[in-house]
Amino acid sequence: MGSLSAWHWLIVIAAVVLLFGSAKLPQMARSLGQSARVLKAEARGMKADEEAAKPSAVDKPNDDPKN
Repeated sequence: MGSLSAWHWLIVIAAVVLLFGSAKLPQMARSLGQSARVLKAEARGMKADEEAAKPSAVDKPNDDPKN
């Protein structure tokens, strides 16, 4: 009940090729790569938004009672 051996992987790959066809596999891989790039870009955008939303020392109001 351990990990899959090389024969198991070969059978899985053969089944995938038979199910989806060799012409469809490159298109699926391209689509998967494009989805990963979009996900990375969105994660970077969210991180940048969080950084921009953090208050900085310049944004803090002046607590000087004279003003």
